[in-house]
Amino acid sequence: MELTAKTVWGNCLDYIKDNIPTQSFKTWFLPIKPLKLKDNVLSIQVPSKFFYEWLEENYIKLLKSAITRELGEDAKLVYSIVMENTYGNANPYTVKIPSSNRAPIKNPKVSMPVDIGDKGVKNPFIIPGLRKVHVESQLNPNYTFDNFVEGDCNRLARSAGYAVSNKPGGTSFNPLLIYGGNGLGKTHLAHSIGIEIKDKYPEKTVLYVSAEKFTQQFIDAIRNNTKNDFVHFYQMIDILIMDDVHSFAGKEKTQDVFFEIFNHLHQHGKQVILTSDRAPVDLQGMEQRLLSRFKWGLSADLQVPDLETRIAILHQKLYNDGVEMPADVIEYLAYSINSNVRELEGALISLLAQSSLNKKKITVELAKQMIDKFVKNTTREISIDYIQKVVCDYFDMPIDLLKSPTRKREIVQARQLAMYFSKQLTKASLASIGAQCGNKDHATVLHACRTVNNLAETDKRFKNYVEDLRKKLTLQ
Repeated sequence: MELTAKTVWGNCLDYIKDNIPTQSFKTWFLPIKPLKLKDNVLSIQVPSKFFYEWLEENYIKLLKSAITRELGEDAKLVYSIVMENTYGNANPYTVKIPSSNRAPIKNPKVSMPVDIGDKGVKNPFIIPGLRKVHVESQLNPNYTFDNFVEGDCNRLARSAGYAVSNKPGGTSFNPLLIYGGNGLGKTHLAHSIGIEIKDKYPEKTVLYVSAEKFTQQFIDAIRNNTKNDFVHFYQMIDILIMDDVHSFAGKEKTQDVFFEIFNHLHQHGKQVILTSDRAPVDLQGMEQRLLSRFKWGLSADLQVPDLETRIAILHQKLYNDGVEMPADVIEYLAYSINSNVRELEGALISLLAQSSLNKKKITVELAKQMIDKFVKNTTREISIDYIQKVVCDYFDMPIDLLKSPTRKREIVQARQLAMYFSKQLTKASLASIGAQCGNKDHATVLHACRTVNNLAETDKRFKNYVEDLRKKLTLQ
């Protein structure tokens, strides 16, 4: 039987499908189209440069294994990228295959209630009067590792969480404290760990609870004279996930009872997972003995996601919702909302609602109008990265060329325009602007701003550049 690109790629897909989660397979491999096969070189078509970069970074080892199985050790893979707003480059990308790749993540199941026996202990999560204690794990089935997008901003925390889910209570990450600002994914990651544990160890009792709810339950137990039942209940939990422990600050009695529960769980090899909006060293109003326990394991922070991660989050959200959106709109949202994931997803939902309810096509202009309303009451600043992208798209050049040391007139003018608008539209210092525009100093930025002002007054064509770019960068 003669080998064709279609049959080879079909066999590769069968192999890949058996080695990664179903959701990941649908997201990253089903959209790929085989193009041609020649001399052990398989050409495939992917929908965007971002798509290609994601495959190269995360799945290239798996791709190499699949291609090698079909075509032998000499097999090579060529990507053909069909994407709007490229810089006039329609050539295929030839990819050298690196030697490492992260392990695939198994798609977790939704956790079910766990029967932990007739202990005669009152359960704060069920209706009083039931003889058996049934613990609802309180986990959100939508918060899984599969839809938690990994990036440099969260790789340590996610890796540690996944290690804990494979061996709860058996790693040095006990407790695992995940900290970071609002909307960065602490709760999502905590739920993901719990769901993965439930999938692998269905016999274990997992409980997610917010620190505020724990505090209220403790107050009720004191009022009802059932403190011992309250403590015994929590001591029976195998994996305790406590969200927002910073809210324990100043509550001495609550800290005392949690200290007692924590010690019991830790001594018996149970896993404790905590989340906080700040690092242990910055927690105020907490007892030192409790803070010392928090430091026994690993403290992993979640940072503001970078541009690539924000784009990946939007792609994941759109795929889960079964919605398609132009690449330039996705990039605009990712550039414009850079504070946290929650606001990013909120902006996406608002844009989809605007489009659906008003029967408008999703465009960058509609996104600009929505962003203006969405962030009207918040402090918003266009990023230098976004300004550089708009300028480079306008002049049809790669960003790397804008940042290069070349002195070609058209490149220098584009660089000067990027510096000019960065000074006008951001709060960044001159030194910071210069550093991000090719490692220039602040004097170069000042010179660029003066040059742009002078040229705009004397050169009609250059003035049009300035006006066009201003319209693209400002929300009008």
